[in-house]
Amino acid sequence: MYRLGIDLGGTNIVAAVVNKDYKIIAKVSCKTAVPRPEEEICDSMAEVALKAVKKAKITIDDIELVGIGVPGAVNPETGIIEYSANLFFHNWEIVKMMEERLNKTVKIENDANAAAYGEYLAGAAKGARNALAITLGTGVGAGIIIDGKIYSGSNYAGAEMGHMVIVKDGKECACGRRGCWEAYASATGLINLTKEAILRGKPDYSYMFKLCDGDINNVNGMTAFKAMREGDEIARQVVDTYISYLACGLVNAINIFQPDILCIGGGISNEGENLLTPLRTIIERERYTKHNNKQTLVCTCELGNDAGIIGAAFL
Repeated sequence: MYRLGIDLGGTNIVAAVVNKDYKIIAKVSCKTAVPRPEEEICDSMAEVALKAVKKAKITIDDIELVGIGVPGAVNPETGIIEYSANLFFHNWEIVKMMEERLNKTVKIENDANAAAYGEYLAGAAKGARNALAITLGTGVGAGIIIDGKIYSGSNYAGAEMGHMVIVKDGKECACGRRGCWEAYASATGLINLTKEAILRGKPDYSYMFKLCDGDINNVNGMTAFKAMREGDEIARQVVDTYISYLACGLVNAINIFQPDILCIGGGISNEGENLLTPLRTIIERERYTKHNNKQTLVCTCELGNDAGIIGAAFL
């Protein structure tokens, strides 16, 4: 038998057939095209799901369960998306609607939780008992695995570590608070740091300005790292500042949960040791358990965008 995993994102819908060894054997995607009615999005999810099944050369009867990873506040018990800012919906009975279309048991979970579970099953956290997966994107996503199970709190809205404050009365966050980790450690936070550094100087002040073709609107999460590798001292300062903010939140998380493994995903994680080496130095210096023989392994995620699909499929 096979499982079907669906990643419902604000930009794309991706469906994949996953075998018992957690391997994706067929994948199909389409644009989410939000905002639009719930019924239309469910129709699109069902369509890509059935196309993935056909591409895998099996039938829907060979699928034993369908899992969906969704951004936002998700209630797995009721099958309702209570709130999703990216999808513009409140109290969406997504499980009921998808079961009607596919005639299969459907489970839902927050997308960051699903990704963490995927890494736990088949990726960087495989074999761990307790693990954290942090995704650095537009925001900071987090998934918590405790004793092999997703932890999401009593109201299914837990693991929002991006909204712990690391700078009191600091930068305004999209959530309304000030000083949230997300405002500093997300890819958006890094982009803002880069832009601020460029604007402080003259046009030829930094190689970062050349990388964005003289337009700071072209700055992305890799701009500072690329300029740093070219020897740009201003870019190095940006990267060092960013990593200090990221490390602050990671040390907090490690001190609270003491996981076997903490894995980092998102585009910035592709920097590999340029990111991990200085992070580990700060974590080693600042973590509470520095004299304990068993320490948290800090590494990058292994499954990329497939983590959420695999995790959702095996909810």
